[in-house]
Amino acid sequence: MTHSPTGVQTGAGFRTGSPTGSTTGLPADPPTGPPTGAELGRTCALAVECARDLSRHARRYGELFPARPFDAGFFHSLGLVSAFGSPWASTAELRAVSRAALWVFAVDLRIDHIAESRAEVTALVGDCLDVAGGATPLSPITRFLADLRDGLRYGFPDDPEEAGRRRDRSRDGFQNEPADAAWRDQLARMLTAMAKEWDWRAAGARPGLEEYLDNAAGTGSSFVNLSHWISTGEPLEPASRAGEEVQRYLRLLNDLATADREARWGDANALTLGISPADVSERMAGIAARAAELIRPLRATGPRAAYYLERQLTFNTGFYGMSDYWGEL
Repeated sequence: MTHSPTGVQTGAGFRTGSPTGSTTGLPADPPTGPPTGAELGRTCALAVECARDLSRHARRYGELFPARPFDAGFFHSLGLVSAFGSPWASTAELRAVSRAALWVFAVDLRIDHIAESRAEVTALVGDCLDVAGGATPLSPITRFLADLRDGLRYGFPDDPEEAGRRRDRSRDGFQNEPADAAWRDQLARMLTAMAKEWDWRAAGARPGLEEYLDNAAGTGSSFVNLSHWISTGEPLEPASRAGEEVQRYLRLLNDLATADREARWGDANALTLGISPADVSERMAGIAARAAELIRPLRATGPRAAYYLERQLTFNTGFYGMSDYWGEL
């Protein structure tokens, strides 16, 4: 197989996937009723295969993924959220979303817990943005980002070197098509937000809830969503607008569920910043209602994107009720 089963090459810039078909033998449209036992079993098996695929991919970048906090449960949790968000897909079709999420965790760790100065954070952000624009990667974190960038252009084949060979055979260069520009813009927003959280911690700042939510891009949720939709060929709008509200909801959901761990780690969290759980819960209810309003019309125009966003809300609500993505630091 020489191309991702979800997409075709369309010339310069990012390729676009096929929004109408799947090679899994299962319906390409999202399910409409409660899943059967067989469907749940298939989704869990898909999650296991995604986790194995992610673990193999992570080994290509060695030092980026130490066993603490990237334990076996971490890889399985990413496999689960990817599979339950798009249960009709194949492992190959979920490589963009799962690898984008994996990269977000890697860069988040480096900014939050490895960088020792603002100069290091600034340099890392600059290097990542340069590579997103086509520069040659010079470190494991930027090499992973370049592989993600190339995968969105050329697909995610089983052979990890094939995307590079496709890139080398291409004569069209790295052009700025709309999807490319949107992806780089979302990457910049995410990295800028992560850097701002570093600044808050360094200064001992305590932003209010509005300022904190305005920085929700630091979760990486919208960056992961955009990577997924570029790969599968979903229209980026209006799904991205709905995704912004989902991202804000997930920011606060994570904070409620992981306040103790984030206090130990020194990470930004609404509760550790002094915002009350009642205020957080009230704001979450309002955000969830706005997200639902934006998702509702998507069911007709982009049913897979609508299902995916609804699953981001519901899956993570259940998941965070019992566990966390990170292992112990």
